[in-house]
Amino acid sequence: MITVDEWERLVSSALVGTDRRPVPDLLGQAAAHTVGARAGQRLHRGEPLPAASPEEQPPVPRAAGERVARILDGEQPRLLAEWLEAAAARRYHLPPKLVPRVLDHGVRDRSLRSPIGVLAGARGRWLAELNPSWAYLLEEATAHLAGTGLLTPSGGAIGTGGATGSPGDEEPDDGTHHFWAFGTRGDRLSYLRSLRAADPARARALLRRGWEKESPEDRAAFVHAMAEGLSMADEPFLEGALDDRRREVRSQAADLLTRLPESRLGRRMAERAARCVRLSGDRLQAEPPEACDGDMERDGVRARAPGGTGQRSWWLQQIVAHTPLAFWTESFDRTAKQIVALNLGEWAREIRLGWERAAVLQNDPVWARALFAVEPLTDLLAVLPPGERADKAAELVHDQPVDGQLIMMLGGVPAPWGEALTKAVLEKILHTAGRQPWNLGELVRLASERADPAMHEVAARLSPEPPVQEVAATLRFRFDMLAELEAHP
Repeated sequence: MITVDEWERLVSSALVGTDRRPVPDLLGQAAAHTVGARAGQRLHRGEPLPAASPEEQPPVPRAAGERVARILDGEQPRLLAEWLEAAAARRYHLPPKLVPRVLDHGVRDRSLRSPIGVLAGARGRWLAELNPSWAYLLEEATAHLAGTGLLTPSGGAIGTGGATGSPGDEEPDDGTHHFWAFGTRGDRLSYLRSLRAADPARARALLRRGWEKESPEDRAAFVHAMAEGLSMADEPFLEGALDDRRREVRSQAADLLTRLPESRLGRRMAERAARCVRLSGDRLQAEPPEACDGDMERDGVRARAPGGTGQRSWWLQQIVAHTPLAFWTESFDRTAKQIVALNLGEWAREIRLGWERAAVLQNDPVWARALFAVEPLTDLLAVLPPGERADKAAELVHDQPVDGQLIMMLGGVPAPWGEALTKAVLEKILHTAGRQPWNLGELVRLASERADPAMHEVAARLSPEPPVQEVAATLRFRFDMLAELEAHP
């Protein structure tokens, strides 16, 4: 490598000219120096890295590993999430050569991190300690262990002396405090959800400890996460959250308290509803509030109406949406179906929208069923039991054209679709292929990813039309994919 003195001599020669100060191969020496400078420091003797711990989980079966490699290479890439979830449910670990590629997917897509936390295994955690981009895996694995009971809610491993929890709001131990203090928002949220599933009281204690120091965005997200394991034990905390200075936090707290009919908010909303809406014969008469006072805003009622909506109608809609549904059946002494069939008067739209929102918030299938018969909304469909949801979806597929509303409705029906819905969608694809083939993309995608993969032969026999065969091919791919994961390693 050229020394500083030598470099200065080269610069001097370049400035005065090689005729006056000759230097053999000036440009070559200058280039060599530049490359050497850019190469950085001289190499020093390094310390060997510690070896990764032995894998305790079984490896994925060979055929399954080959298939996920094909998915990562671009064959049916949309099925990666399904493969990861299915493999993680069987507690396999990935082939070592695929771990870095899968970890990179977790960097880009947070929804994949939970199954990756299982599948990456000991080698994945070893790699995550060396690459900051993959550090999410260390916390994701911890969250997974907490959720499955392999780690106690306080952060200690079962059988190692870690706290095991108790009914009260005890303070979590220092290990959890460290994790909670230094994790990212997404990682902390994942951990909180797992902790809520394992021990809601400890999760609530964790939130209480530093609640005022959390950002408004974090407070809103953490309140939303309390939906897991929600009970009246959470009511005092959520009632306190209604005093938060940020509207988003108050709104999330009000939505959860609406799911608790005995909550103080539920009683206050019922009192407001009684003043606003009354039954007169077979007709409802409504008188929306004249103003949105501070108490209403504290309870999650937004004062400013969306564009195109009157303020009073907006306030009425929100009051109805946060009123316990049992209030209406008890006050009017009628069933949900009978109440929905009443003449709702001039404020019918606001009242019905409020009931629809209430049915979703309170996860009430009786009200959802009654309201869905009047207006088949996707949100209401999601509240119904899975079998009934699929049957009603199949009826709508027969009756509706392929449009955004149909796609949205089908998007609310989780996989795997049963035989009736799958056949209805396949027939709709076949019917539409000859008339509007350009309108089939989303419907084909949903059928391919949501239908029961065991239906691949039914789809293949139905028609040689390309859209139908595309669904059949994807279903066959998924069928083989899941079968390979069932094989013994």
